[in-house]
This record gives sequence, structure tokens and C-alpha cells, in this order.
Amino acid sequence: MDFDDTPDQAHLRGKTRQFLDEHADELEHADGPYLEEPGTDRVQALRRTQATLFDAGMIGLTWPTEYGGGAGTNAQQAVVNEELHRARIAGPIGHVGLGMCGPTVLGHGSEDQKQRYIRRLLRGDDLWCQLFSEPSSGSDLAALRTRAVRHDDGWHVQGQKVWTTLAQHCRYGIVLCRTDPDASKHRGLTMFVIDMHAPGVTVRPLRQMNGHQSFNEVFLDDVVIDDSERLGDVNDGWQVALTTLMNERMAVGGGGGELGVRSDALIAHAAERLPRLAPNQRVLATHELGKVLVDSLAARYTGYRMQTSMERGKRPGPEASAGKLTAVRVAHATADLGQRLLGDDAVLARSRDGDWRWANSAASTPGVALAGGADEILRNILGERVLGLPSDRAPKPTASESR
Repeated sequence: MDFDDTPDQAHLRGKTRQFLDEHADELEHADGPYLEEPGTDRVQALRRTQATLFDAGMIGLTWPTEYGGGAGTNAQQAVVNEELHRARIAGPIGHVGLGMCGPTVLGHGSEDQKQRYIRRLLRGDDLWCQLFSEPSSGSDLAALRTRAVRHDDGWHVQGQKVWTTLAQHCRYGIVLCRTDPDASKHRGLTMFVIDMHAPGVTVRPLRQMNGHQSFNEVFLDDVVIDDSERLGDVNDGWQVALTTLMNERMAVGGGGGELGVRSDALIAHAAERLPRLAPNQRVLATHELGKVLVDSLAARYTGYRMQTSMERGKRPGPEASAGKLTAVRVAHATADLGQRLLGDDAVLARSRDGDWRWANSAASTPGVALAGGADEILRNILGERVLGLPSDRAPKPTASESR
């Protein structure tokens, strides 16, 4: 692809940059405090920021106009995203809805669902979460046990989900349930839109090692969901879930952006810290810095290649798994080098200090590595679908084990 802006893209970049400069005081910045309890000032400020960006045409550029989008191209959205990063504007608080839930509703929802949900999702009026993983089925998603049983008044859902990002802030979610326990595990699933404020839904935040509470466990105790909130056909939920997962991998590692602390921040950090190191340490750290920056560029340009493929009508494929793996590896390496450049000062870094970001990123990237499929799952996908290696199937039980 051509990395130079076309005249239209250059015009969009200039227009976006001017808007962000003129409205800088109204928008939340990326270095603000982390999200905690629902309804706090930071949460409300981030929702206002997403609404302001949407009203200015900067969110949902590629989405259909009939649901509030701009019917534009991935390249246009990439230009806007680059300018948001340049201006250090906080990303949309509704990123799970934008990257995963929204595309699933667009791909498998009814016209009524699209009209009711998509515009409010884009604007951040309603935040969404994704209820997939369970305590007994993480990477093996299809082994989930949450049940949905059909009754005259709708589907009754019973079960538990875990690692649900920002569920404590969300009004809606998409939930994958088992609707046919006698079918094979991939064929007896169905996807629904769930009201997170419905009776029987309990959200309990989980405190992580970085001190934040972005993940949650969600308990579903006889939650009633109308059949009109089903996404796709009954027992065809695995195909619906694949849409979510492919878009999640694109959102995490295929958008041409960076996870965790950005490389420009690492460069500024290195410029300050390298002179303090002993000569031999400085040489090694400079070498590692070069490797991280090269890998970061490779991840970004691979993301751009995927965007180009999507521009040509192709759906996200196994290459999204490679992009996600690379982006997480770069995030790990960036955080690790940032911490080691601090040296002994890393022990004293606190959240109120400028150096807190390195410890925070180091503690956060393991969770990002699990989003959209653990590294091992993604490597299996690449091995089987790209390299053509034989499928890694579980061994058959022995006679004694099958008794």
C-alpha cells in the first residue's frame, strides 16, 4: 500500500488535526486516571469524549450511514486514529462495542436490532461488553456451560462468565450460551444480546495485579431474554462467535496501532535514561531499543496490510492472529525495556509519577495476551491454516479411561 496520503486523506488529516487542536480542552487525554467505579467523573468524561468525536464524524467512519456511520474506508479511519494518537486523546471508552459487539450485531442482527443499538453504541450512549469466557472454559470457548432454555416468555439463562471487560460500566452485552446440550459442543450454541441491567444479572469486578478493576465476573441467575434479541439462528452461535473473535483480533492487533505504551513515549524515555547508564549497559539497551522499534513498525505495517485486504472486500482471516501475536509481543518488550531503563528507580515508581506507565503496562499486557484467544490458540490457528500443519487433536481415551 502507499503510505503517503492521497489528497482526500491529506484533507481529512488536516481537518481532524484542526478539530482536535480547537477542542483539546473538551476532550479527555490518554494519560488520565484509570476507570474504576461506574458513574465516576472519569467515566462520564470519556463518554462525552466519545460522543463529541462521533458527532464530529471521527468514530464509525466505515460503518453504514443508515446506522450512524460514515460509509468510509479503513484508510480514512486509520488517518483519524493516527491524529487521535498524535494529540494524545483518550480512545473510545466503548472500544469493546466498537471492535467486537457492534460488528457482530451488524453481521447477524435483525434490522430492528441494528436500528435500536448501533448508533447509540457508536456514540457511547450505551456501552457494551462481551460475555464469552467462563471459569471452566477459557481458551476452549466452545466448552462453555452457561445454559439458555426456551420458554413461552423467552430464553431463561443460567450460568457464569468471567474476565468480562468493563462490564461494570455497560448497559448491553453479547452472551454466548448453550442451547442444545445434546449437540456437539460447536453446534449447540446460540448468541444473544443481553441487558446488563436485567433482573438476575450480577457484576462483580476483579482486582488485577496492576491495581485496576477492568475485568469482571458476571453471574446470570434465571435471566430472561426475549427471542427477538437472538443474533443469528438457534444453535448457530459458533459461527456468530467467529465474527466476534475475528474482529476482536483485528481490534487488538490488526489496526496498525500500538498496545500499551506507544513507541514514541519509549523513545523519549530512552533519550532521558540512556545517558545515566554505564557504557556497556547503554550499548545493550540501545540495541534492544532498535529491535523494539523495528518490531513495532512491522506490527503497524502488517496491520495496514490487513486493512488493505478488508478494503478489497476480504474478511479478517488467520493473518489477524499473526498481527495480534506480534502486537502483544511488542507491548511486552516495550514495557520490559521501559522498566529496565528506570533501573533502581523502578522500585519507587508510583501511579502519581510519570514513570508509573511502565509498571502498569508490564502488569497489563498479560491480560491483553488472552483477549481474542491465548497465544497458544493463535499459534495453532497459524500452524493449521497458514502453514498447513496437521491439526493438534486430543488423544483418544484408553479403554480404562472410557469406563
